[in-house]
Order: sequence, then C-alpha cells, then structure tokens
Amino acid sequence: MADAENIKSLSGLLNGIAQSRYYGNSEINEELLKRELYPDLPLDEFRALHDKMQGIVKSVVSADMDANQIEAFLTAQTKKQGGITVEQSAVIAKFWKNHKRKIRESMINHTRWENTLKSLKWRVDVKSQSRYSDQVSNAAAVVEMEIGANDKQSEFLCLEFNEAKLNEMLKKLSEVEESLAALTQIS
Repeated sequence: MADAENIKSLSGLLNGIAQSRYYGNSEINEELLKRELYPDLPLDEFRALHDKMQGIVKSVVSADMDANQIEAFLTAQTKKQGGITVEQSAVIAKFWKNHKRKIRESMINHTRWENTLKSLKWRVDVKSQSRYSDQVSNAAAVVEMEIGANDKQSEFLCLEFNEAKLNEMLKKLSEVEESLAALTQIS
C-alpha cells in the first residue's frame, strides 16, 4: 500500500511541477504540493525531493527526450549516488510520455513573439459565367490564411491570383529559395 501511495504522491508532484512551471498555473506552489502530497514528510526532505524532481523534469524538457533518451537518462539517474529509485524512474517515464506533447507546445507558445500562421486553405476557381465572354473559363487561385497568436483574435487574409500573378509569385519564391540556399551553403 505504501508503494502505491508513494507512486501516487510522486505523480502528483510531477504534475504539480508541470502545472506551475510549464502550464502557467500560479495557484500551484511548493507549499500546496507539500501540504497535499507529502504532509508527513519533513520540510527539508520535501524541498530536496521537489528540487530533485524539478531538476530532472527540467533536464528532460530542455533535451526534449524521446523514449530511448529518457530511458537511458533515467537509468543513469538510478545508478548515480543520491539519484532516484527504479520506482521513481518508472513514474517519471510515464509522466513524460503523457505530458511531452503538451509541455513542448507550451514551451513553443511561450517563446513566440509574433503572430503565426494558424491555417492555410487554397482552391482554384474557374468562372463559368460572365458579362464578358473573354472572362469565362479564367482560372483564379484563391488563398485563405488565418493569422494570429493563440491568446488573441485571429485575422483572416484572402488573396486571389490570376495565372500571370501566380506565375510571378512562384518565380519570386524560387528566387528567395535560391538566395537562402546560397546563403546557407556559404556559412
């Protein structure tokens, strides 16, 4: 029973660290975690455990470890003097498996300064009727973009290109691509 209780408390501690450090939940703090998860543990022992787990989570997050990397990292931590137990290693591995994507997205969102392209849709329209016969069967490329930050209202941009403008844009994009390729080969 004590092992299941320890696993549950450690899992709660890791989730609390993720909530406060990566998900922006300011209500979760060290005192709350101590009171709720480890009420019988002396304060200095809890702080040592909290700091150790926070350091491990920080290492795992900063390296964005995959399954093989975390297994090797946690194995090394279990063999290190003053490291973690095999049971703690299993809890940390499960925590990372469940939270990796969400923590990674949170880290990316916190490092973005500008708006991003949220969605891009395109289609080709062909006029089938017009007052003027020379406009019938003219194709137009329509590009619709949603641009914005996650916490702000998005802006929508709709562009329409005829064949000549589309070819001109593609030519300019090719020139940009060639310039970037030349710059990266020089460096």
